[in-house]
Amino acid sequence: MSDDLIPVFKPYLDEAEIAAAREALELGWLGMGAYVGEFESKLKRFCEADDRHVVAVSTGHAALHLALMLIGAGDGDEIITPSFNNCADFQAIYATGARPVFCDIDPETLCVDLEKAEHLVGPRTRAIVAMDYDCILCDHDRVAEFAARHGLRVIHDAAHSFGSRYKGRKTGSFSDITMFSFDPVKTITCIDAGAVIVRTDEEVERLHQMRLLGMTQSARVMYTNARAWTYDVKALGFRYHLANLHAAIGLAQLKKVETIIETRRAACRYYNEELSGVREVTVPKTGFADVTPFLYYVRVPTHRRDDFRKHLLDRGVDTGIHWQPGHWFTLFQDCRRGDLSVTEQVGNEIVSLPLHSNMRRETQNRVVDAVKSFFFTGSNQ
Repeated sequence: MSDDLIPVFKPYLDEAEIAAAREALELGWLGMGAYVGEFESKLKRFCEADDRHVVAVSTGHAALHLALMLIGAGDGDEIITPSFNNCADFQAIYATGARPVFCDIDPETLCVDLEKAEHLVGPRTRAIVAMDYDCILCDHDRVAEFAARHGLRVIHDAAHSFGSRYKGRKTGSFSDITMFSFDPVKTITCIDAGAVIVRTDEEVERLHQMRLLGMTQSARVMYTNARAWTYDVKALGFRYHLANLHAAIGLAQLKKVETIIETRRAACRYYNEELSGVREVTVPKTGFADVTPFLYYVRVPTHRRDDFRKHLLDRGVDTGIHWQPGHWFTLFQDCRRGDLSVTEQVGNEIVSLPLHSNMRRETQNRVVDAVKSFFFTGSNQ
């Protein structure tokens, strides 16, 4: 194995984030404060979500959990979700007392298959999770129509698609409820953070309380780096608020977001150009226009995947698997599901290759050469 390992993920951090962290620490207000309010404001502007509200929270999982709480998911309810999804979604559903219902995915977009979802709607179905997988978004108009026809809420899991557009509209500006994740490996990072985007003042008020242990502390006051000492607790809540330090790093990341978007698109286009001619490799079927790729994946024959990953690792190229389907996990064995034949196939074929913001062409070529050397030489060493 090479000492110079190319990681799957690499955060794009420089002096700007170090300076932002130093400022936040020197300020001395370590809880939720002014940087959080500014981060929410900048997210709203970036997402072109003028008619919506942004609530920042501690993690993407927290955002999912609160979004599900917001729609009243609870014991006995069912939430349709792609089985090909992150386990954070399934755990968030479980945390409300509801249960996931596993749906198959479209073989080209790797997003939820709405035709198969039709057969999963039942009397206890409360919502559908529409998760954008990597570089191709769901058909969100069809998702909205599907949900309206069945009387369901939509949780738009946009953890992969921050900065992307759907039919000209920025992610976060059009869905029922949208969540983002800004964890250590996402396109932009706050070290860890999430956000929920909603439509109404009433939803914002509930989210503000739920993210802060149910306390009726005024966010307006806390965003001045102050707090109230008298408040009420009216409902269940969690310690899900975002810290000033993390928001400060997120603000620094937002300043370079256009560079992040363009360089990631360029890297993915180069991968597609170089790898689309490799017979046993399936690349994403997109030109990467209007999307901000979170990762770059290929699909390889199931029986060769382990050898393929070992071959790349031996040449200093790390890989990942995003993801193992939810219905494979012990905890979710009893959950209702439909036909998952595409999910089964993709789950056994998918491999994530390294993708970084501002990725050097030399690094990309090392990845491409390692992939080609496996298939063009027939190497299984």
